[in-house]
Amino acid sequence: MADSILIGRGEQQVHLQAPYGNRHGLVAGATGTGKTVTLLVLAEGFSRMGVPVFMADAKGDVAGLAAAGTPHPRIDERIASIGIEDYRQEPNPVVFWDLWGKLGHPVRATVTEIGPTLLARMLDLNDTQEGVLQVVFRVADEAGLLLLDLKDLRSLLNHVAENRETVSTQFGLVNTASIGAIQRRLLALEADGADHFFAEPALQLEDLMRTDLSGRGIINILSAENLITRPRLYSTFLLWLLSELFEQLPEVGDLDRPKLVFFFDEAHLLFGDCPPALRRRVEQVVRLIRSKGVGVYFCSQNPDDIPNEILGQLGNRVQHALRAFTPRDQKAVRAAAETFVPNPAINVQEKITTLGVGEALVSMLGDKGVPQPVDAALISPPRCRMGPLTEAERTQVRSRSPVGSKYDQTLDRESAYEMLKAEAEAAARAAEEESARLAEEKEAKAAARKTTAPRRGNRQSTGEAFIKSTVRTIGNSVGREISRNLMGVLFGKK
Repeated sequence: MADSILIGRGEQQVHLQAPYGNRHGLVAGATGTGKTVTLLVLAEGFSRMGVPVFMADAKGDVAGLAAAGTPHPRIDERIASIGIEDYRQEPNPVVFWDLWGKLGHPVRATVTEIGPTLLARMLDLNDTQEGVLQVVFRVADEAGLLLLDLKDLRSLLNHVAENRETVSTQFGLVNTASIGAIQRRLLALEADGADHFFAEPALQLEDLMRTDLSGRGIINILSAENLITRPRLYSTFLLWLLSELFEQLPEVGDLDRPKLVFFFDEAHLLFGDCPPALRRRVEQVVRLIRSKGVGVYFCSQNPDDIPNEILGQLGNRVQHALRAFTPRDQKAVRAAAETFVPNPAINVQEKITTLGVGEALVSMLGDKGVPQPVDAALISPPRCRMGPLTEAERTQVRSRSPVGSKYDQTLDRESAYEMLKAEAEAAARAAEEESARLAEEKEAKAAARKTTAPRRGNRQSTGEAFIKSTVRTIGNSVGREISRNLMGVLFGKK
């Protein structure tokens, strides 16, 4: 098994030593100068060491790692110039991944695993909205509600909105305007296809750290042709993956070779609008993940796309040509030249602008991790195909994958959406039953009043009418007689 990667040849051959593969690195250069070829050389070199690799395929040509290269006179010439002795064209063990599950196995993560901080960045929330999202996650934790997919999160947002007074009292002010804004951003994210990403089964890191039966590290390739057009989703996913590696892997110190190498292509998408707190998190992860046996290699057009705090952590560097056409380009050339260990034989600032395709300024870590002086090198040719796969070839590679049966089918177990829906249905049934009970009680009371106190009618019976008539007649006769006697007394009659 190889213990170094032959990067190329300048004054002498330039190797990346296996023990320093986890000291991170940078591959930079203008478009069309050979960065992709350098990435292929590094990826298959680590694979031959037995080191698993994860990398994104932004243009579709990295997929050629799964197929053997084809002979060409230029390749033969370069092999002879560099002095490669054991060169042979061969395929590499590859597993394809895709957030949408079309060009590879679906890559999924749950909402809980992403967390409120990264999700807020993905949704481009302001500080107030992010605070509300933090409260929503706290409510889920307190209530024991699983947040697995986007419908879980939407259901919980509705639940918090309906109970915002109680939630605000316990956890802090929650307003409906912020909840509405989060809901609208979720709809936009779902329109980008993120509902395929937030699901189960979630990606398990051990499946990215496999070797094949011969001991070669498997190269995990994320299809990013469409993903790269959604920079927030792309960068947030890769940042989440890097954070998961940092949090889950144990400390191992310095190893003979890395446990995993992570390539972050189009690195400017990560740092372009990165909030200060998130940038500090990336800096912390890059600095400390080395002790977990993980190497991180950034690829970008200009070195100044990488913040200085992180750039200082990148010990292995391959700088392809830069074109100084604009003031920004000239500044980038000066910055790149100043970061290399000087070599008296090379005017670095001048050489950067005159490098040809497939040439680069290279500085690797040497004995005891000391950066070596920069050298202008001719980059080694990869052993794989330098181009994309056909659809049939990709399908064949995918059919041989050791993890296809685990990830190709989506799961949907009971979580916040189902639990809140069941709770709402139970509350509705209870309300209906209570309403029916009250109606029955009202009817029973009315029936009881009719039975115990019937009302008397206004009509009189025949006997009652006769008695009343007789009494009135007698009363009238007696009254007339008394009146006549009284009048006789008054007027002297007897």
